[in-house]
Amino acid sequence: MAEAKKIKLSVLDQSPVRAGGTAEQALKETLELAQLADRLGYTRFWVSEHHNTLGLAGPAPEVLIPHLAAHTRHLRVGSGGVMLPHYSVLKVVENFRLLEALYPNRIDLGIGRAPGTDRKTAVLLNPYNQFNEQDFISQLMDLDRYLLDGINGAEAAEVKVTPRSATTPERWLLSSSGQSGVFAAHFGMGFSFAHFINPNGGPEMMQAYQSRFTPSAILKEPAGNFGIFVICADTEEKAKELQLSMDMLMLHIRQGKAGGVPSLETAKAFYEDLAEDELAQVKYNRQRMVVGTPEQVKTRLDALAEAYNVDEIVIVTITYDFQDRLRSYELLAEAYGLEARE
Repeated sequence: MAEAKKIKLSVLDQSPVRAGGTAEQALKETLELAQLADRLGYTRFWVSEHHNTLGLAGPAPEVLIPHLAAHTRHLRVGSGGVMLPHYSVLKVVENFRLLEALYPNRIDLGIGRAPGTDRKTAVLLNPYNQFNEQDFISQLMDLDRYLLDGINGAEAAEVKVTPRSATTPERWLLSSSGQSGVFAAHFGMGFSFAHFINPNGGPEMMQAYQSRFTPSAILKEPAGNFGIFVICADTEEKAKELQLSMDMLMLHIRQGKAGGVPSLETAKAFYEDLAEDELAQVKYNRQRMVVGTPEQVKTRLDALAEAYNVDEIVIVTITYDFQDRLRSYELLAEAYGLEARE
């Protein structure tokens, strides 16, 4: 019988703003969470990119990453992810090679193809972006060329990317669809599937990535993980209560309603007036999350890790009360026997 894989846990934090709270408060909490994850033994800490979303305070991972890396010691810190079609590939690579020079072997460049916002805002970010597949493939080719410039003897024909350093960031392609997995396999990148966005078909897309993987100068073997919403609490009753705020938040995001993470009292009242189609959406959204006690959560996460055939899970936790968020990550670390660090 094959030996069970030892599961690594990582964090994707979206710097959520609670209703009545502030962005400054949310960003301070992101740092505090990163420091806790660093001590608990988590592997990575990724921060997201969202625009025109008042409930999330993180539009610029490249700005937040060095702040987090400077105040932690062990975590790999990275983007989950940079929405590449908005930007110059050269500038993105310069940003992350500079970060890698400052924090060697600790930086992840996670990139995505999605807008991370509405189309109107996306046009303002990059008026020339047509959101077509061929343009993104060209960007990935440029990313390879610039990121590897000067690494292992590789030299770009004209543009010399700075700074030069002995190491290079890890490259990850983030996706909620299968096509980006094909791209990740072709370019020899890590592949992270966003189960917290799309709960359907992820294991099959991961299998396609793993079977098609081509080794690259940076990555010799497939590296895969999946991200999922998790709420872990000391009791099942507490976990289900915390889930109510997520239910309301996710439904409002889909409906384009502004606002932060709702309180438990607000979320309970919200259920009284839900229409049938809204209840159906809440039920669907719950496929994107795992909620319960440490034992319940670990059982479900282990089953998903087996289905995805990966040894790393990226945890996304959003609660109204920050202490509940911290406690969730603590309980998960205990359940998985992560090794604490100073």
